[in-house]
Amino acid sequence: MQLLLIEDSARFADALRSKLVAEGIRTEWASSGHAGLRRALEGDHDVIVLDVLLAGMNGYEVCFRLRAAGQTTPILILTTKDGEYDIAEGLEAGADDYLVKPSSFLVLVARLRALVRRSGRNAGTEWTVGDLRVDPVAMRVWRGESEIGLTAKEFSVLACLADQVEQVVSKQEIVTRVWEAPSARELNVVEVYVSSLRRKIDVPFGRSSIVTVRGAGYKLVKDL
Repeated sequence: MQLLLIEDSARFADALRSKLVAEGIRTEWASSGHAGLRRALEGDHDVIVLDVLLAGMNGYEVCFRLRAAGQTTPILILTTKDGEYDIAEGLEAGADDYLVKPSSFLVLVARLRALVRRSGRNAGTEWTVGDLRVDPVAMRVWRGESEIGLTAKEFSVLACLADQVEQVVSKQEIVTRVWEAPSARELNVVEVYVSSLRRKIDVPFGRSSIVTVRGAGYKLVKDL
């Protein structure tokens, strides 16, 4: 899934982007209404997440202009404005859904996927590494024809590696993308999750697809 986030708070945008990427959702960020409008018109996104309180041009105006220009990409408004007239204005401007901050991340992702499904757009692309398949939308993993059960955190760590196949991913990058409030403690926890992943996706199948690059991190490789 390719997502455009139009949000003026850099701190909120960084935190949300890290979580979305861990879910397999590629995220582009625009920090103002004008920049967001331009990127939405020029880019090819599956869904747009739009704040209302933006500098220069508010979210309602961005939404209205996109629809007036014939842009059909699904739009979800994510804002602190929670009045019934606010919600009505957003929907009348052309938004497909409306969520009030703070909201559950799980609910946000579920609504985004539902919007993409209803629009007929591609909700995500499977990663294939040898005979390992990772579905970032359904959060399911297979080795050949065998489905492998992973916890949410295990899947998120695997998604970080699968999103950058054959490339070294540092512990710090994994922690930043997977943990909500990363700290030094999680750097060691990453090793625990990588070991758990190896026991589930490699060892039972005689594979060695998760490689440790000493002093640098890990990478997912094709191992047949």
